[in-house]
Amino acid sequence: SNKGPTNPEYLEDVEVRIDTFLVHHPYLKRNEVPAEMVTASGSGLDPHITPQSAEVQIKRVAKARGMQEDKVRKIVEENTEAPLLGLFGTAKVNVLKLNVALDQQNK
Repeated sequence: SNKGPTNPEYLEDVEVRIDTFLVHHPYLKRNEVPAEMVTASGSGLDPHITPQSAEVQIKRVAKARGMQEDKVRKIVEENTEAPLLGLFGTAKVNVLKLNVALDQQNK
């Protein structure tokens, strides 16, 4: 959509997304939900999330995959890309690569 961050309809949508996220992550508090998990990128095609967004999902993913949280956390850490040359950009996690790594562990 082309609705900006001050658009009342957009803000209402974000509130609904937060509520839905919390249903699936009941161990989190409202203020612990990363903004990127309830807002959309401009293209909707970004394959990366922040390490923080991966971290808040570890408990749910571990439970869903029948894995220990520590093992999922280790795989997330192994799939966290550092900023380019340690200076440019931010750390990020490629969700597709992470899911492939998780699938390989679950074989």
